[in-house]
Amino acid sequence: MFIRFFPGPMRKRLFQSALLLACVFVFLGAGDESARFNDLGHRMMCACGCNQILLECNHVGCSYSDRMRAELMAGVERGDNDDLTLQAFVQKYGPTVLAAPTKTGFNRVAWIMPYAALVLGLALVSFIVHAWRSRPLVAPSDLPAPVRGIELDRFRTQARKETQI
Repeated sequence: MFIRFFPGPMRKRLFQSALLLACVFVFLGAGDESARFNDLGHRMMCACGCNQILLECNHVGCSYSDRMRAELMAGVERGDNDDLTLQAFVQKYGPTVLAAPTKTGFNRVAWIMPYAALVLGLALVSFIVHAWRSRPLVAPSDLPAPVRGIELDRFRTQARKETQI
């Protein structure tokens, strides 16, 4: 067997590591109910129309939030998994009860479009800047030709004499 190749102390350390790894995997899914309730409650919207997260709905006398919280707590206490609980709320209150759209079907568009719009906008800006930089500078034809060299020096000397600077 594979364990026989290790000396005594190393075999003990290997056994302890394997036991620790097994415990981590076993208890990884075990969470307390209040954490699940909090997670699910923040993934849903209140159905009263206030556009607030279910657990953060603060309307005085909101009949929906208290009832929805009670239904959520009942689902968590029954041990329903998260998807089943969310699906029950969607069937009862409609898809608007979810705070974020699902990542399936046509709802993928809601996840993809912001990134697609960003890429399209960056491409458009890049195209416009490239077009502006690559176009030639055209001087109007009715302007006189630029003065250079000896003629420029002559005009400067004449301007100094006339303005006496």
